[in-house]
Amino acid sequence: MKDVELRLIAELMKNSRKSDRGLAKTIGVSQPTVTRIRSRLEKEGHIKEYTMIPDFLKLGFEIMAVTFLRFKKPLSEEESNELRKYSREVEKKRSEAILLAMNGLGLGYDRVFVSFHKNYASYVKAINEVKAFPNVDPSHVEGFITDLVNEPHFQPLTLSAIANYLLKTKEEKP
Repeated sequence: MKDVELRLIAELMKNSRKSDRGLAKTIGVSQPTVTRIRSRLEKEGHIKEYTMIPDFLKLGFEIMAVTFLRFKKPLSEEESNELRKYSREVEKKRSEAILLAMNGLGLGYDRVFVSFHKNYASYVKAINEVKAFPNVDPSHVEGFITDLVNEPHFQPLTLSAIANYLLKTKEEKP
């Protein structure tokens, strides 16, 4: 990735509301250059969406959880598709918001998800729902919860930290 593309992505991660003119001034190129590069990065899939990160506590979430789970056996493609379909049905009734759900590997687990919950009771309900999913090994569902109410937080969820890291590592390369 070219330096100007990386700097543009980093600036958008810090503030996706910034105009192309403002971005151009910050990264030291013309506004038409920013517009052209942004459009290409969107088309190529380097930029998936523009969003913001709210204060989850102010939205009523007291808990953020990272949950690990393992299936009883590897799933076939058909079983994976059925599980996705089932998940979407359950999602319509959920009391939590799922930020991320992915396959993975480590600590004896093969799936991970990050979720936000109104309170501990809604977290427990969600964990029990996960344990009831088809093919999930209920003895291998574990979570790590964080209290969003009590301060201080070492590093809150932010994309600015990743943007700064990208710029720093780019500068360190010869």
